[in-house]
Amino acid sequence: MRSIDEKGESRMKITFMPDTYTVEELKVSHLQDRMYCIFDLEGTGINPAEESVTQFGAMNYKKGESLDSSFTSLACAFKPIPEAVSKLTGISNEDMIQAPSFAEAYQAFLEFIGDKVLVTQAGYEYDLPILKRHCDMNGLPMFTNPVLDTKAMFTYIHPEISEVISTDFLIRYYDLNTDGIHRHNALADCSVIARIFEHVLNEYQALALDHFTADGEREMKRFVIPEMYLTAPNGGGNPDE
Repeated sequence: MRSIDEKGESRMKITFMPDTYTVEELKVSHLQDRMYCIFDLEGTGINPAEESVTQFGAMNYKKGESLDSSFTSLACAFKPIPEAVSKLTGISNEDMIQAPSFAEAYQAFLEFIGDKVLVTQAGYEYDLPILKRHCDMNGLPMFTNPVLDTKAMFTYIHPEISEVISTDFLIRYYDLNTDGIHRHNALADCSVIARIFEHVLNEYQALALDHFTADGEREMKRFVIPEMYLTAPNGGGNPDE
C-alpha cells in the first residue's frame, strides 16, 4: 500500500536484492526550486546492519543560492571505532567520551531538517538503514521526510551506465575538484553531495524533468561489502516503516 505523509508526498519503499535494490512509491516534484537539506552520516564501518553512527552532518541547499546553514554533531558509538576507520574519518574513540548520545544527536538533527526534502548519496543503502536500526534500538521514531538519493536519480537518467554509482564515480563523471575537502567527514561530504546534486538537477532540467519518480523499474547496483548481503532492514523493504 502506498503511504502518504501530511503534505501529500508519497513515502518510498526500498526492496533489497543481493547485489541491487529498487525504489518505488516515491515522487518529488518541483525539483528546481525547492529548499532541500543534504545529509550524511559517518559510522564505525560500512555495514549498516552491524555498525554504529558516529557523526551527523547536514546543510540546507537551494539551487542557485549561497546558503550558510549547516549542522554537525558527533554521536557516541556503541562499539569501538577501528583504527583504519578513525584515520579515514578523523573521529577517534577519545572523541566518543564527550560525544552526545545517539538520541541527543538525532533529536538535534531532526530539529535542523524540519520538514524539508532530504538529499543523500548512496543513502538508500547505508544512511537510511543504519538510521532506522538505531531508531529502533533507541525506541525513537524514524523521520518521514521524503528522501532523494543522487545515486538513484543519476541511475534513472543514465540506464546505459553499468558501473556502481559511487561518490567517487560521480566526482569523476562530473569532473569535480575536491582538493582540500576532508572526505569522510559528514559535513564536508555534504558539500560534495551538494555539488553532485546540482549537476544532477541540471541534467534533469535539460531533459525537461521537474520531478523524480521512483517506480521500481530501475535497479541500483549496491556498493560491495564482503560477506554482507543486506536484506530489507525491517523485513519488508521499507526503512521508513
